[in-house]
Amino acid sequence: MAIFLTGGTGYIGAHVATNLLNQHGASLNLLVRARDPQEAENRLWHALQLHLDFKLFYEYLQTRVRVFCGDLTGERFGLSTDDYDRLVHTTDSIIHCAASLNRKSEKSCLNVNLRGTLEVIKLGLQVDHYHGLRRFSHVSTVAVAGKRQDEVITEDNSIDWNRSDYDPYARTKKFCEHMIRQLLPDVPKTIFRPSIVLGDSRRAETTQFDMVRAFVFLAGLPALPLRSRDRVDIVNVDFVADAIATLHSQERTQHDTYHLSSGLDSQTFKQLTESLAAAQDKRGPVYLPFLERPFTKSVNFLSNRKSPVGRGAALMKVFLPYLTFNTVFDNTRVTSELGRKPVPFSQYSYPLLKFSRETNFTYPYQDWPAKVGGSAA
Repeated sequence: MAIFLTGGTGYIGAHVATNLLNQHGASLNLLVRARDPQEAENRLWHALQLHLDFKLFYEYLQTRVRVFCGDLTGERFGLSTDDYDRLVHTTDSIIHCAASLNRKSEKSCLNVNLRGTLEVIKLGLQVDHYHGLRRFSHVSTVAVAGKRQDEVITEDNSIDWNRSDYDPYARTKKFCEHMIRQLLPDVPKTIFRPSIVLGDSRRAETTQFDMVRAFVFLAGLPALPLRSRDRVDIVNVDFVADAIATLHSQERTQHDTYHLSSGLDSQTFKQLTESLAAAQDKRGPVYLPFLERPFTKSVNFLSNRKSPVGRGAALMKVFLPYLTFNTVFDNTRVTSELGRKPVPFSQYSYPLLKFSRETNFTYPYQDWPAKVGGSAA
């Protein structure tokens, strides 16, 4: 029996998969979008090589990982009847981590987040019918809280159906939570809501650069159109993955919903920029909050240009609302249950930014070794 994990080739999903394999001795059923097993294994190697050397990865692939080539949005994931039945009868629990993070495309968010989640729920119902589903864990987002300003949000006060959403991503993720609660009423459920997931506190290397680009864009400005004492809720991905893997693996959890965030320990922009400036022996930026509106207009204008500045502006356009609402998400539940807190972003932000700049925001992936027989080419 195995944990069915979606999104295993994604940033958070790869961390979760590695944590489950290394720390919990789990076996995994992984859904990978690919045309054939070779392509699927190659995609998986690309996703996990940040965490595993090839020898250990290949050992896991041969002993504790089953790969299913399919599409999250397809009927029964596009699997054959035999493969789908095998998935049902070998799945013990589910961690649904896959999602479209394309905040600019309502179509992508509707297709992947809503249709995909519905297919995962249908699998869960089949598993529960045949031999019982131990747990259904869903990776959501703190963005389900909608538009906020200057608040501290608890898990039970996040969902307000009368409140406007920031973007299609937040809106569809809110509906995903609703579907899971409505359609799996008797199954043990855990909803995980990460805040801004940025970097691994244990290493400088990363394979996810969108938010890093946005911060590099901001870090390069001599003046920032922000309030220096506003807090930004950033959490390290290794804390997020460990929380998901640990709580999912427990027989019982104290709650059904957790903010995976920095909460009241979230740092201010001033703290973050001062630590970055000190690391580079530079002077920090000045804060001019009255420039927020003109800055937003400039970002919107520059975001249409095909240049490094344009790409940075395009990312800034997407993430700016999440940086200016001065709202943090109480994490007392998860820190109490795990007995530890996230690592402050200032402690690992400079190595992350340095690595990203030096590699031109590209991870140096290794190809599949040519001498390994019976594997992806």
